[in-house]
Amino acid sequence: MKKHLWLILILVLGGTSLSAQDVVNDDESSSYNLNKPEREEWLRNTSNGMFIHFSVDAPLGIVISHSLVGASDDFVNRYFNELPKIFNPSHFDPDEIATLARLAGMKYIMFTTKHHSGFCMWDTKTTDFNIMNTPYHKDLLKEFVEATRRAGLQVGFYFSPEDFNFLYRNHLPISRDNVVMNEEVRKTFTGFTRRQCEELMTNYGKIDLLFIDGEPKEIVKETCWKLQPDILITRGALKTPEQMLPGVTITDPWLSCITMGTAWQYQPTNDRYKTGTQLIELLIEARSKGGSLLLNIGPKPNGAMAQEQEDRLREMAAWYFVNKEAVDSVRPWVITHENNYWFTKSLDKRTVYALVTDAAAWKEGDRRSLVFHSIKSTPTTRVSVLGQNSLIQEYRPGKNVSCKFQQTDTGLVVSVVKAQRLYDDHRWPNAVVVKLEQVEPAIEPVQVQTGAAVAIAATVKLQGKVLQGKGVTTMKAGFWYRAYNGQTEDLYAGPWIKTTLAKPAADGSFTTTVEKLKKGQKYEYKAVVEYNRITFNGDEKVWQQ
Repeated sequence: MKKHLWLILILVLGGTSLSAQDVVNDDESSSYNLNKPEREEWLRNTSNGMFIHFSVDAPLGIVISHSLVGASDDFVNRYFNELPKIFNPSHFDPDEIATLARLAGMKYIMFTTKHHSGFCMWDTKTTDFNIMNTPYHKDLLKEFVEATRRAGLQVGFYFSPEDFNFLYRNHLPISRDNVVMNEEVRKTFTGFTRRQCEELMTNYGKIDLLFIDGEPKEIVKETCWKLQPDILITRGALKTPEQMLPGVTITDPWLSCITMGTAWQYQPTNDRYKTGTQLIELLIEARSKGGSLLLNIGPKPNGAMAQEQEDRLREMAAWYFVNKEAVDSVRPWVITHENNYWFTKSLDKRTVYALVTDAAAWKEGDRRSLVFHSIKSTPTTRVSVLGQNSLIQEYRPGKNVSCKFQQTDTGLVVSVVKAQRLYDDHRWPNAVVVKLEQVEPAIEPVQVQTGAAVAIAATVKLQGKVLQGKGVTTMKAGFWYRAYNGQTEDLYAGPWIKTTLAKPAADGSFTTTVEKLKKGQKYEYKAVVEYNRITFNGDEKVWQQ
């Protein structure tokens, strides 16, 4: 991080790794947190929300704002002077978007009021670079707020205090770092930022959430908490990992903001969309680790939702409609997952939800036996599958589709049938959720720490340690690693390479030496421990060979 006279500007997660300690990008520069406990608890109970990135450069189908950094004078001049003349989101339908968000289980929508370019999506008196000076000529933000409230969702604002248009007008270099202002300009900028926040916090009624992206955050936080004491500030006060999920459970409230493809704003070509199944599994993993998924969409230049994005949201909506109780108002289990079984638990801790993600090949009507090593039954245990009554399967009269279970010495064995028809072709590929009522933990948690990577000539020594967990001498430990190609590519990375496992030392420490690595290549890695037929993961870190 580089500190300058008036702000701290952070590079967006490039080359960094996630852990329980440093899982965020620029949140940790925060000096204080005035979020009310009940608001943070609300976020912990919230499965997911919608992020919307939309700005004046959407007609170009390029990265939002960032093309201005390092751009020629001609590019910058035409960006600021010509793009507003053609930006006309006449097909923006916030009611349709909000309705679909609610159907997909989202409890709030976070809208970009102003991204780094400085273009304001509201009727502001602070700058002419705003939505009112476009062919649209309406306060789009007001329309969004009203529609979101009509849908019963909470209203969230994304706000960037960084402002490239302000730098342009003050003849300063457009950059996210290495920007120096004299005292007069700095004072003007501070007042400018404060007035924008005052408009946002006073002209649109109650605002429920705020996501601050960039610096100076403290001016924004001070102004917004003063005017809206109940607002929940996410980035700027809480952990908000971007384009990835933390490697371990985080006990504090957090959310992870992730795109459907690789782009935040609508990119009509050269983007790679995640499948609906992948997005559902990101939601499942986030909830299993105690967080909330903030899933991004980017409207088309005319304001309409892209078909690819709508399709994926409807697939998520179908899954959520069946399985909502497994992700709403839940907490992490004693372990996040066993192989492809991810877990959440009810607030009263008596019900566990096993979210079975390797379900694409599980044919409708087939019975499957599942073994859970972290769960044990009680005399009052009940087992069911969310969404189905496990009494009837369509067109199969008399077939036994009931749920069964048996406690064994090695684990809880559950036998269930995938009996509900959700697709016409009988090939619903998404996670099946087994509900286990009145059960107890069969293990104590094991905490694994991923240590440093130490380069030794052409090799690297990976270090880890078991910090919590009985029976260290019966454990086996090692590492998983793979090539790391940057933040945007993390969710598209290849399979993990697994090292040989060995017993940790008496103090829980263990090391492995890895050879034949590509020079100059970055790798991500994590410590792993196998114990009681379960693999426990440490957090993920990055090193460059």
